[in-house]
Amino acid sequence: MTIISVVGARPNFMKAAPVKHAFDRVDGVRHVLVHTGQHYDPNMSDVFFEDLGMGKPDLFLGVGSGSHAEQTARVMVEFEKICTAERPAMVIVYGDVNSTMAAAIVAKKLHIPVAHVESGLRSFDRGMPEEINRIVTDSITDLYFVTEESGRQNLLMDGVRPQRIHLVGNTMIDSLARLTERIGNTRTPGDYIVLTLHRPSNVDDPAALARLITAIEEGAQSCNVRFPVHPRTESVLQSSGIRQRMLDNGRWELLPPAGYRQFIQMVMNARAVVTDSGGIQEETTWLGVPCVTLRETTERPSTVELGTNDLVGIAPNAVREGVRRAVAGAGRMGHTIPPLWDGHAAERIVRVVLQFLQ
Repeated sequence: MTIISVVGARPNFMKAAPVKHAFDRVDGVRHVLVHTGQHYDPNMSDVFFEDLGMGKPDLFLGVGSGSHAEQTARVMVEFEKICTAERPAMVIVYGDVNSTMAAAIVAKKLHIPVAHVESGLRSFDRGMPEEINRIVTDSITDLYFVTEESGRQNLLMDGVRPQRIHLVGNTMIDSLARLTERIGNTRTPGDYIVLTLHRPSNVDDPAALARLITAIEEGAQSCNVRFPVHPRTESVLQSSGIRQRMLDNGRWELLPPAGYRQFIQMVMNARAVVTDSGGIQEETTWLGVPCVTLRETTERPSTVELGTNDLVGIAPNAVREGVRRAVAGAGRMGHTIPPLWDGHAAERIVRVVLQFLQ
């Protein structure tokens, strides 16, 4: 019996790795890992496969970059060929990237059941491309694997039958727990914060990006800022001259995109993390590291409810004060985590998939 998992971008890799490892231990199942190549830079892709112990993907589609329409179309054309040749019993998709939606549509049109890992999350901001991907994918999914109670409630409101929804925990946390077992999880905050910025609404406009950079710099006070720079952000920093100003300041450490192990080690010992990412909000919650999120909405409300994530928006004053609060409170945060974020979500997913297919 063949089961295909589809990954396309960096956030997918940490979610799929534990599922791959769990299926590899099941007799009679051939698990095929398909990488669409949505993220194709070695620092955004290859190093993650190595750090997660996944080996190389079984199939690589090499779709590359492009507009949302171009990227989605290329994934659909190439993935249809895979499904036609392999005739899998199920296709599993992860998260909310373009490859997630594209693969789900292809599978359903070929009458192949679809499971969605991390389903039900909603920011309720349809200006976010990821929100559209979530809504479309969840509208055609057969098995819904949710990470937190908000996901279950959102799916019920959308009319999904309760027996199709499974609160299993968070496979991203499975990967994180596995890594920290190897490297240790002792937190000793240093005199730096970690920043990640990649969302188009935050980085594409040089003036808006400059305002964010200034607010973060002021909020960090005497702390250095370690900034693994996403390729999209790097091009704007370079073309606008912002990059040179940051380097002249002396407190900015502009780094290439970090591998999984390198990034987590950096985060574990940061005084705080400032981000516009989704998954990092979850990782910092599990690690007990203060997080400031530069967005107006989050699809992961549990992180805010637990007090580990401060959703501050992008207004400079709010950003400055949010970063300042996080830096001042470093090391005093509790370590409450959502239910079932225990490192065993993938095992639950595999059990449900096998029961469904049998």
